[in-house]
Amino acid sequence: MNPSNSSIETSKVADLTIDDFRELVQEVVLETLSEIIGDPDEGLELRDDFAEKLRQSLANAEAGGKTVPARKVAEGLGLNW
Repeated sequence: MNPSNSSIETSKVADLTIDDFRELVQEVVLETLSEIIGDPDEGLELRDDFAEKLRQSLANAEAGGKTVPARKVAEGLGLNW
């Protein structure tokens, strides 16, 4: 939950708005999944060539270079967003 809703932490479920309840459930689900699954990449290091490509890509984006929105990439891969 975001800091502006910190009072939710001490509220009763019956006192929450539907949006606050959804946010609470979403947060609990994400925390639980994170605990169960963890980060499979934790402890791994980037290969030097990939790290360099990433630096170049970030520099290009910061310099105003062309970027592709994640939604377009997902659509191009046939993924529903």
